[in-house]
Amino acid sequence: MNLTLKRLLGATAAATVAAALLGTGAGTAGAADSAHCDRAEQDIWSDGLSRNVTGHRCSIPTDRNRWYTIEIDTLVRTRYKGSTPDGGVDRTETLHDRTIRCLGYTSSNGTVNWFGCPPA
Repeated sequence: MNLTLKRLLGATAAATVAAALLGTGAGTAGAADSAHCDRAEQDIWSDGLSRNVTGHRCSIPTDRNRWYTIEIDTLVRTRYKGSTPDGGVDRTETLHDRTIRCLGYTSSNGTVNWFGCPPA
C-alpha cells in the first residue's frame, strides 16, 4: 500500500475516534449538571432580586455539582413594592424559556427550592 494512502487512512481514523470521544464526553458533561422545570417562581424585592427560585415539575440531576443549570419553561417573577410581601405586589412578569444557574437545591412534595441563583 502507498505510504501517502496509509498516512491518509491513519489520520482519518484518528480524527474519527477523537470526534467520537469528544462528542461522548461533551454530552455526558452537559447532562450531568442540568435540570429542567416546567414552571418556577422568583420573588423580587425593591432592593434587588431574590437568589432563590421555587420550581415545579422539575427533573433533578443525579450528580452533585458546584453549579446547576436549570432550564425553565415558564418563570413567573413577582415584584414587591417593599422588602417584604406585606408591602404589596408592584407587578408580575412571566418569562418563557429561561436558563438560570444555581448553587444547589432542596426538594420536598414535588417542589424544588433552588438557592444561590445569581440574577440573570
